[in-house]
Amino acid sequence: MLANYHTHTFRCQHAGGEDREYVECAIKHGMKVLGMSDHCPWVYGDGYVSGIRMTPDQVDDYFYSFERLRREYADDITIYIGFEAEYVPELMEEQNKLLADYPVDYMILGQHFIGKESDGVYTGASDSSEERLRRYVDLIIAGVEEKGYSYVAHPDLINFSGAEEIYKVHMGRLCLFLKERGIPVEINMLGLIDGRNYPSERFLRIAGDIGNTAIIGCDAHSPESLIDTMHMDMCREYAKRCGLELVDYLPGLGVK
Repeated sequence: MLANYHTHTFRCQHAGGEDREYVECAIKHGMKVLGMSDHCPWVYGDGYVSGIRMTPDQVDDYFYSFERLRREYADDITIYIGFEAEYVPELMEEQNKLLADYPVDYMILGQHFIGKESDGVYTGASDSSEERLRRYVDLIIAGVEEKGYSYVAHPDLINFSGAEEIYKVHMGRLCLFLKERGIPVEINMLGLIDGRNYPSERFLRIAGDIGNTAIIGCDAHSPESLIDTMHMDMCREYAKRCGLELVDYLPGLGVK
């Protein structure tokens, strides 16, 4: 892998390792680009505090740390600083205000919930509801159109257990939408490592039939994930089986 754009830090409360370790592991592997995309904070109006993402008061430190590392390792690797976030329409205004003064390089969309984290539906839970599947796809499409996310993290996170024909209809329109915008589908390495319901071969075969490109996302929650060549190779095998052309870099986010 020449680049990874799906990288977390200890600030999200479920990842480990120091910031410098992520950079040094990426360089050790031979990566030319490392994109930091820790879970973006939300500004809740009801006092809810998330246990799975950084808090608003950690954003300063996040940027300070990686801007310093970007300067220090400028001759070795290109570092981009961004976030992974859901698209929650009723919370977007406050999130935009929170990030307005920060030099965010890119955002990736990881739709873990339909609705707010505090009272929404987790999309990785097995569910046969066509309405929730439709809503999941609609939210991703609306989020990309409104916010210009660079790509969609684990687009196959939705764990639909209903009829295959229904799954193909809605995930097919998601794949077509991404193809039309030149956004690759992610083959998520963490899901493979943990034995989750993604990466989903049924989804990747739909993407292959439609002609999408794909990109491997380490979804790194530890520095060592960035040197895990065994699982990277397994992701490549997924792409090969499903007829997906792999790309190394996201548009506009290559080597500087």
